[in-house]
Parts: sequence; structure tokens; C-alpha cells
Amino acid sequence: MNALNLLLISATIALIVSVNLAFDNSENVLKPPPIPGSQNVLPKSEIIQLKGAVGPESIAFDPKGEGPYTGVADGRILKWKGSYWADFAVTSSNRKNCTRPFAPELEHVCGRPLGLRFDNKTGELYIADAYLGIQVVGPKGGLATPLVQEFKGKPLVFTNDVGVDDDVIYFTESSTKYQRKQFFSSVLRGDKTGRLMKYVKSTKKITVLLRGLAFANGVALSKDRSFVLVAETTNFRILRYWLKGPLAGTHDTFVELPGLPDNIRINSRGEFWVALHAKRSVFAQLSISDSQLGKALLELPITAQQLDNMLGGGQPHATAMKLSEDGRVLEVLEDVEGKTLRTISEVEEKHGKLWFGSVARSVLGVYEL
Repeated sequence: MNALNLLLISATIALIVSVNLAFDNSENVLKPPPIPGSQNVLPKSEIIQLKGAVGPESIAFDPKGEGPYTGVADGRILKWKGSYWADFAVTSSNRKNCTRPFAPELEHVCGRPLGLRFDNKTGELYIADAYLGIQVVGPKGGLATPLVQEFKGKPLVFTNDVGVDDDVIYFTESSTKYQRKQFFSSVLRGDKTGRLMKYVKSTKKITVLLRGLAFANGVALSKDRSFVLVAETTNFRILRYWLKGPLAGTHDTFVELPGLPDNIRINSRGEFWVALHAKRSVFAQLSISDSQLGKALLELPITAQQLDNMLGGGQPHATAMKLSEDGRVLEVLEDVEGKTLRTISEVEEKHGKLWFGSVARSVLGVYEL
């Protein structure tokens, strides 16, 4: 794209933004449409602060029901002790300069734990570190041990989430081109290099199950282990890869969503909770589907937070969806004005409560069911 085209597209974006912000919200193409049947109940959530830490993206409870545990942006995994957070584990031994809560330029050194899952039989915690691959740490915590850091001689670029099924570990690589700190480039440049992969512990064999995914993200196994779900974030959908039965080895679309899906977590009844990073607006749809427009957005003199807000409709807020085992929408819970919860990345149902992670904030949310 030449400089003139870039200038024209950037000017068009600026015009769209300024004109639509001047209109009533109901006519604003930046604002996503409401989701039918949604319940605006999440403002009633309680907040657990993380002092000196940012970005509790994923949530996990150990086999004893203790926790939650969460990974944060400086590379630590923390455990909630009921009234305070305690250090539990790290994914990098090189932590000399890992003193700031948020330092993207050091994430590849300090580690950035994203998806967390416990093996309920062994008590081991499996970690998807964005830069350092799939790692595991024992029940007592400490320095995690790397399991998968490369595939066919090439380092994993952006590991995102992990699922555990006895001898098999399922995980996603969001991109083979862009690292986590470049995720806006992956989203807006039309990157489709994401993968769903599996690692067999007993043989140490790695297999690619699905490739060519548009920002592969959350992973969840069905209750009967007949299929695994993977969030394809920038295609606004969740895919289902069949592990057993007549369709084994094939995949289909489990559900199309009204927003950008992040992590997927199963509850004790076999239903799935999905966190939407943001709902889908006309502007977000155009920006993600048109790589030229996306590239122009990346050139605008705005911060990452401003860009995220723009794509999210101007007012970040929490949207959680519960899906049945066959992909039907059962429930939609929101904080439509972002009064309490914003930009959630995961929903974990435990102890009669919903626990909300956020890759961008310094809090966990808790909603009593």
C-alpha cells in the first residue's frame, strides 16, 4: 500500500470515527448492537484487586478446590489465599529485571503465562506461556519445567491456551508470525497462521490438529472427551475438532458469536462459558476483515488502549456467554456500561460463583450465581 492510499484510508477512518461519535449512540457504527436476551447483572460482581500486578488472564483451581491461581504480566503465577495473593510459580529463571507489573518489552525474558489448567490426578499445573511455550509445575510451585517450546525445529511464537486430558495436552498457538506484544498486528493484518496442537506426554510427540486459524485462542475439552473446542477469535467463532466417533479427525463450526471469543471453560454440567473480549460492531467487523483498513488503523497516532476501545465500541465492558454441549446459547451475562467489569478474558464457574479474568486489568471479578 503506497503512502497516498494509506493517507486516504487513515483520513477515512478519522472521519468515520468523528462523525459517528457526534451521532446518538444508537446510530454509532462503533457501538455493537445489543445481544438478545442478555442480562445486565454483572455490575453486581465483587472485585478482587491485584496490587502490584496486571493482567490475570486465566483462572484455575487446584484439585483440592484451593485458589484461584492466575498468571500475570510480569511472569508470575499467583495463588489467592482468601485475603491476599501469594507467589506460587514462575516460567522463567531469568527474573533479575522482572520488577515492573507491566513491561511488554521484557515479556520474552520474564515470561507471560496465559492459559492455566490443573491435572486433577497429579496436581500439576500446566501453563501456556506466550513466549516460553507449554510448561508444567508441581503442586508446590516454584520454577516451571518446559514441555513444548518448538515444533519441527522452530520456536513457538505465541502460545495461548492449554487443555489437559491425562496423557494428552491440547494447546493453541495464536500466530506463527506475531508475538503476544504484537497481537494487534495479528488481528488487523489478516494473519491466519494460528494452530491447534496436541502433545502426548508419554511419547513427546507433537501433532498439528488444525492450522490456518485466525488468532487461535481458548481451548476446552467436552465432558465426554469426544471433541475439543478452539476459539478462532478474529473469525468471531468457535470450532469443534472431533476426537472420537465417526467424525474423528474432522472439524466444524460449533457456534458463531456476536463478538471476539477469548478463553473457553467447561463447568461441572458439561456446559461452556466463553468470555468475549469485545462485542462485534460494524466498525470492528470491517477493520478485522479488511487488512488494508486494519493496516491503516495500526498507523494512526493512538495508544493501544485507544485502539482497543475503538474496536470494542468505545466503552469496554464484560460479556460472558454460556453454551450448551451442542453449541446453543443458554445465557448471556453482561455489565453493559462497564461499571464493575471490563475486558474479560475468561469465565470460570467454581464454588457457586463465576470468576472473571482480565488480560488488561489489575482485578479479578466474582459473581455469585
